[in-house]
This record gives sequence, C-alpha cells and structure tokens, in this order.
Amino acid sequence: MLMLNEVLISTMKNISRLKLLTASTLAVAVLLGLSPSLRAQSTPPAPTTPQQPETPDSGGPGADNGPIVVPKIKAQPDDTPPPAPAAPKIKNPEGLPPVSLRVEVPEVTVDIGVLLEKTHQFVPGLKLANFRIFEDGKEQKAIGFKRVEAPITALIICEFASTSYSFLYDMRNTAFAFAQSLRPQDYIALMTFDMRTQIVTDFTQDKRELIQDINSLRVPGFRETNVFDALYEGLDRVSRIDGQKYIILIASGRDTFSKITLDKILDKVRKTPNVTIFTISTGGGMRVMTEGRGGMGGQMRDIDYLQADNQMRTWAKMTGGMNFAPRFTGELPDDFNVINQAIRSKYEIIYHPTNSKLDGTYRKIQVQLIDEEGHPLQFQDEKHKPLKYDLEVRDGYNAKREVE
Repeated sequence: MLMLNEVLISTMKNISRLKLLTASTLAVAVLLGLSPSLRAQSTPPAPTTPQQPETPDSGGPGADNGPIVVPKIKAQPDDTPPPAPAAPKIKNPEGLPPVSLRVEVPEVTVDIGVLLEKTHQFVPGLKLANFRIFEDGKEQKAIGFKRVEAPITALIICEFASTSYSFLYDMRNTAFAFAQSLRPQDYIALMTFDMRTQIVTDFTQDKRELIQDINSLRVPGFRETNVFDALYEGLDRVSRIDGQKYIILIASGRDTFSKITLDKILDKVRKTPNVTIFTISTGGGMRVMTEGRGGMGGQMRDIDYLQADNQMRTWAKMTGGMNFAPRFTGELPDDFNVINQAIRSKYEIIYHPTNSKLDGTYRKIQVQLIDEEGHPLQFQDEKHKPLKYDLEVRDGYNAKREVE
C-alpha cells in the first residue's frame, strides 16, 4: 500500500513537469510567429572569406599575426672607400688674389769612384757608412746610396789638325781603342776640331758607324788647335742631355786660336752639371824624343806642352775624371780598361744640402772614406801591405737660381 502511494506521487510529478515544458514551448512559438524582425535578428551571419593582410615593402610586420618582412639591403661593394671629408673652405683676405705656395727642396747627386792608385781597379763592397760627404766644410746627411754600373752616354772630341803626323796617328789609334771598348747599349757621338768644330757622328749605338767615321779622319784641313772652343761647345751639347754624361777628349791640349779664354772654359767646366771629362794626351812618343833640345824654339815648345798637360789634368780633375798620357800604342787598351771601370762602376750618393738657398753660388764638395770607428779607411793586399787609393769625385757644383 505504501509502495503504491509512492508510485502515484512520482507519476504525478512527471506529469507536472511535462505540462510545464509544453507550456514553455508554446509560448516561444507564439512569440516567434508574432515578431518576424526578432526572428531575422536571431539568424547568425553567413561566414565571409578572410582578406589577406597587405605586405609592406619593408619595416616589419603589417599586422599582429601577418608575415614578417625583412628590410631590403642595397648591394654595396666591400672595397668602397669611405667618402672623402669635405675640403675646408679658406677665404683670402679682402682684395688679395688666390696665392699658391710651392717649396722646392734642392737635391744633389754625387758620383764617387774609388780606385786603387797602383792598378786603378775599382774597389767594390763599400757601404754608405764608409762615406762622409761635406759641402763647404759642413757634413751632409745622405738620403740615397747605390752602386752604379750602367750604359754610358759619351762624346768623343778629337783634335784633327795638320800639326804633326805623330799627333794624328795617336789620335786615330786612341779613338779606335775606345770604340772597341764600347758596349751595345752605349750612346756615343764623335766631334772633331781644328780651328772650328764639326759633328762627324751624332749620338748612336751603332759601333760600326763610329769606326767608319774614325777611319775617315785622314786629311786635316788646318793647323790650328782650338781646344778651348771645342770643349766649350762639347759641354754645351751634352748639357742638353739628361743624366750622367762623359766627354773623352783626345788632344795635345795646346790651344792656338780659340775665341774662349782659359778662365771662361774653366768656368764652363765648373758650371756644367753631371759631366765627367777623361783626357788622353797625344804625341807622348814624339815628345819623349824631342824634349830638352836647346834653342829658344825648343824651350818655348816644351813650355807649351807643359801648359797643355796641366790644362788636360785640370779639366779631368775638376769633373772627377782622369788624365792619361800614353807614350806607346800598346798602353791604350789598359788605359781604356781603367776608364771603363771608372765610368761603369761608381758609388752614387744623394743628399739634401743644409744650405738650401737657390742663389747660384758654387758649393765645394769633399768626400772621405772612414771605417766603422770613424777612422780613415785603409786597404791592404794579400800580404797585408797598405794600398793607396784615389777618390774620383767632382770638386763641386753650382746651386740653382730661383729664376731657373
């Protein structure tokens, strides 16, 4: 009986719930039917296709969740130099035109030959520390040093006058001997003189042409021997050529009719830069047989030749060259072997003079050889006997002028 009552109560509760649900459903249906606009608003919107965010050219992402764009880097070469700093602008004072300033530092080049006194052999292996150079008594500091051995540029000046066959014979043999000692790279010219000068061979490297022209010197025209005029003109010609030049003067040294005086030719020799003169005196054999003969004529002739020898030695010494007075033809090959060594093997020193004035004055040059301790350099032979040596160097040079 108790169980039946519980069943009835549970059934009645279920019926009540069903009625409540049915009533709620009918109420919703009535509302939907009465309000169409409410029904339209409750309808969910149709899905739309999402738009892709625009990609910026550079500078980072275009949206929070868009693609990341890396900035573009312009291609530049690795070796591009940095831009030059801007030139400072300098204003001249009012009324003053633009002015440019140029400072010219003088530079002196000195060729030095170191030859043994007895054999005239070149002394190799010296260093800059072995040289001490002075200008007007003041020591100079070298900025360059090297040993020079190169082709040469030389002018042969031959006395071609009808004075004596002995002089003509010596001149031809001496010129031939020098031509045989030349090398293919050498530039050589030939000039002759009597009372006037003549260019026989212009500068050439053809040794055969030079030998043919020497062979053509057979019949001279005049007896005059104007050596001053010839040397002056030769110096003027070679001064137009750059670099170191050489003059080979083959003559008796006697001057008979020159327009140029001895003082003027000495001044010309002193003022012509980069020229070394080698002198070969002719007529040595004839003079040996005739010197010392009595009579006023013989004495005057001997004095003339002594003066000629002095002039030939002076021109060579002033320019760092050498003088030779061969008595026999057999001496010539050895003499020109010495000249070749002196010409082709030299030490070259370059310095800026402490006296930088461009005043055209003559500057005296002196060179000393010293050892590591500053004492005078000494040479010894295999038997430890001292060897004397000669320094072949110019006496000096003329400074440039400001107007040059």
